[in-house]
Amino acid sequence: MEKFNEILTTIDDAVWGIPLIVLIMAGGLLLTIRVGLLQVRKLPLALKWMVKNEEGAEGEVSSFGALCTALSATIGTGNIVGVATAIVAGGPGALFWMVVAAFLGMATKYSEGLLAVKYRVVDEDGHSLGGPFYYIEKGMGSKWKWLAKLFAFFGVCAGLLGIGTFTQVNGISSAVNTFFDPKNASTVKIPGIGEYSWSVVIASFVLAIVVALVLIGGIKSIAKVSEIVVPFMAIIYVVSALTLVITNITEVPDAIVTIVKGAFNPAAVTGGAIGSFIVAMQKGVARGIFSNESGLGSAPIAAAAAQTKEPVRQGLVSMTGTFIDTIIICSMTGISVVLTGAHEQGLEGVAVTIFAFENGLPFPAKVSSFILMLCLVFFAFTTILGWDYYSERCLEYLNGGNKKGLMVFRILYILAVFIGPYMTVSAVWTIADIFNGMMAFPNMIALFALSGVVAKETKDFFARRKAGEIEE
Repeated sequence: MEKFNEILTTIDDAVWGIPLIVLIMAGGLLLTIRVGLLQVRKLPLALKWMVKNEEGAEGEVSSFGALCTALSATIGTGNIVGVATAIVAGGPGALFWMVVAAFLGMATKYSEGLLAVKYRVVDEDGHSLGGPFYYIEKGMGSKWKWLAKLFAFFGVCAGLLGIGTFTQVNGISSAVNTFFDPKNASTVKIPGIGEYSWSVVIASFVLAIVVALVLIGGIKSIAKVSEIVVPFMAIIYVVSALTLVITNITEVPDAIVTIVKGAFNPAAVTGGAIGSFIVAMQKGVARGIFSNESGLGSAPIAAAAAQTKEPVRQGLVSMTGTFIDTIIICSMTGISVVLTGAHEQGLEGVAVTIFAFENGLPFPAKVSSFILMLCLVFFAFTTILGWDYYSERCLEYLNGGNKKGLMVFRILYILAVFIGPYMTVSAVWTIADIFNGMMAFPNMIALFALSGVVAKETKDFFARRKAGEIEE
């Protein structure tokens, strides 16, 4: 197993090397320039339209429903476990690079949402289908269909073997086990796998059943669950993290200084344990992309189902996802981890954030860990649902909508949810990172190629809005 982990780490380092980081950051910078810093100028309008549905437009779900579906897939273990993992591996400076990547990523996510609606298609069943595979094929031309299929293949793998199943379930089972049976007092031997706490076994079984029940209903069922769960749990988590920050407000300035210093000179704040700002940047950008998925190409698959007539409008709504996910929620987690020193305790995964909450919140440790466990369980649960939708749409593009193939995939997806808790933490996150990076390559190539389309659509839309032709 150790050799397997070493091989995975080598592949991960190659995928998430300097070329991909430069590609994602440069793409975000290019799009930011081409849309005229739209993520700053139009953020208030985007937040307004986020909760205001468009009347009389085609699509399967409301714009807010599409956003919640996208957020259901993005707000997950990346916000709670991924941030902590990045800070432990790359030092406090990783959070700085995560936020920088998210700022540029807002322009990327805007562009993805815009292109998804512009190039979407409606199948014979009335389903709105779209995403990178369609804007590559229809926007760049049929000769690039191989690139669209490559993206779709990596999307299926990411959903089934990475970000959609193993990482989420692993995070849920770890949190449940830490809360209910931290000393593994009640265990059971599983032949061929090992000895595990009953809390892990029960959690994986219940989760697999509930996921199966929701997935039967498709996008409308997923959107309906997400519209209820995502806003509710996001508010609880943000309020909890904000409470932690406020009650430790005197420590916040030092924490921010540590984060900024660590971004450029990690050794200065880690005692030499981490000596390169490249590591801080790499871990921050990788985990940031894992969390908000800007540049990954997943969120536009949900955006394509939105009831809207205007690609730009949905692009703005999509953009708010990155703002909420990383600039608000991930920042809250990261500051909580740094100001409590949780990253210096030799802990791994969710245990880092649990330490921060237990030692930073003005509640009994059991109450703090329960709040975190509840948030993680619901965040990860909705991510599992959202990524099933993403990966099914990718598979549908590859196999031409073969119903039997989709059903087999759905069964495999549910099985992956069931076995997720029995994967090692390091292997799980490394596999997810690899597939995320592989998805990003074809999507970012398309965004570079179609940046002119994004700029033109944006200019035309706001000219029409100024002339009073756009319904508010």
